[in-house]
Amino acid sequence: MLPTKKDLIEKLQKEIFRMQGFSIAGKSGAVNFGLKQIESAFPNAVFPTGAIHEFLCMANEDHAASTGFISGLLKTLSADGSPMIWVSTSRYLFPPSLKSFGIEPDKIIFIDLKKENDVLWATEEALKCNGLAAVIAEIDDLSFTQSRRLQLAVEQSKVTGFILRKNEERMTASPCAARWKIKPLPTASIDELPGLGFPTWSVELLKVKNGKPGKWTVEWSADNFKIINTHQISEAVNFSKAV
Repeated sequence: MLPTKKDLIEKLQKEIFRMQGFSIAGKSGAVNFGLKQIESAFPNAVFPTGAIHEFLCMANEDHAASTGFISGLLKTLSADGSPMIWVSTSRYLFPPSLKSFGIEPDKIIFIDLKKENDVLWATEEALKCNGLAAVIAEIDDLSFTQSRRLQLAVEQSKVTGFILRKNEERMTASPCAARWKIKPLPTASIDELPGLGFPTWSVELLKVKNGKPGKWTVEWSADNFKIINTHQISEAVNFSKAV
C-alpha cells in the first residue's frame, strides 16, 4: 500500500524534528526528566537534547532559579558519569550547592573568563566535544549569528547546551530549541515546621519550535521534579519560524 500524502508529511516532520534535536517518544535517545506535563509541550512529547536552550535571567533571583532548574536537568543528563562544562565571566553558582540536586561538583569543569567573546568561543568549542553531557554558559548578549553557530555545533556533537542570558532588553531572534523564563516561588513549609521548604519555581516555556508554550509550578523534592500546577497555552508556534 502506497503511503498517503499525510503519511509523507508526518515522516518529513519527524525527520526535521530529529535534525533539530527532537527525539521520538519511546525510542533510544529520548531522555526522561520526570517532567511529563512539560515534555508534552515539545514535538513528539520529548524534551529536546542535543539542542540549545535559552534561559532569560534579568534579576539575580531569576538567575538563581534558572540555575536550580538546570541543575535538576543536569542530574539526568550526567547519569552515565559524563562530565560537564560551565563557562562564565562572573559565576554566581556555589559548586557545593549542586549536591542538593544529586550532582557532585567535581563532575563539572568551571571555566571563568574575563571577556564575553572568550566565553562565546569557549562555549562553542565545548559544544563540539561529544564526550560531554552538557555545556552551560552565562552570556550577556547573543546575536542570531552567534546563536546559530552554537546550534550548528550541537547538531554535530549531540551535546545539550544551556545558555543563561543576562540581558533580556536586547533580546534577538534565535534558532534555539526553546526559550525559558524561571522565577522563584515561596516554598511550602515541611510538616508545618519553620525553615525553608523544597525549591519551587515558576517555569515558563516562552517559545518552542512547533510546540505549545506553557507555564508550570515545579518543585524539586526527593531528588526529582514534581509539577504542582499547569497552565498551558494552546497556541502552537510554527516550526518553520526561528525562536
